[in-house]
Amino acid sequence: MIVRENPGALRLLFAWRGSILPVIARPLLALALFSSLVTLLHGEHLANLAGYTVAPFALLGLALSIFLGFRNQACYARWWEGRTLWGDGIRDVRSLVRTSSILLGPDSVDRSELLLWVKAHYHALRCELREESTPEWLDQWLNEQSVSLADGQKLTTFSLAQAGKILERNYRDGRLDSIGVQMLEHYLNQLTNTQSGCERLLTTPLPFAYRLLTHRIVYLYCFLLPFGLVGSMGLLTPLFTLILGYTFFGLDALSEELEQPFGQALNHLPLATLCRVNDISIAEGLGLPLPEPARPDNFYLD
Repeated sequence: MIVRENPGALRLLFAWRGSILPVIARPLLALALFSSLVTLLHGEHLANLAGYTVAPFALLGLALSIFLGFRNQACYARWWEGRTLWGDGIRDVRSLVRTSSILLGPDSVDRSELLLWVKAHYHALRCELREESTPEWLDQWLNEQSVSLADGQKLTTFSLAQAGKILERNYRDGRLDSIGVQMLEHYLNQLTNTQSGCERLLTTPLPFAYRLLTHRIVYLYCFLLPFGLVGSMGLLTPLFTLILGYTFFGLDALSEELEQPFGQALNHLPLATLCRVNDISIAEGLGLPLPEPARPDNFYLD
């Protein structure tokens, strides 16, 4: 995710890092060449288009703007829901760190193991959402715990199950009463809800036909636009076509990025940074050296 202070109007106008322009550079270049070709051939090798009006393009452009606006809103809602789910996860981890210290004791071995399984859970969730392999330190820790997952078994679900077994053991041994178990189990259930919500976003994109319709109309409109503008705009046709193309191509591409918020594109959620926030909370609770907070690299938070 791009994180930068407001650079001011002029610098913002020419900002490249975080812009959608690199994503749509190829279709914009094709549109520029095509509109230039239409302008050069107008009146000679093409029929005289001076009598054509831009009114149909204005109406279609208005309808397309509204349609793209609705799609952008739907995709942004998915992006914001993903951020809300991870924000809830951060809250639940912090609450679990504090409550487990009260109920199990700050120096309890079981508390330490419980929090480490929770740490394994949210890092595994990050890797699952981004379709990455688990980090080396996590594989090493799992080997130390003599953990071997069956085929198809998710580490996210397994780690919370192991955390639940720790609570069960402490309840049976009398170190936790029923109320204490319910309090700690509540936070594990909340982490399960976060996982389920993220998996729902990952596996249920917007309907493909909806995306395909928008994509086709955007390209059809932009590449027909020079024929409607050349009669009145003349040599300025490529310029105005590019401005409108940048708008519609950009909104279309931005919707594509926001629809699946868990990747590593510039506008996706910084899952590694959010995991680092949880790492700091757990390290504080266990009295361990604190990891360095994540900082933007060239305005980018991973």
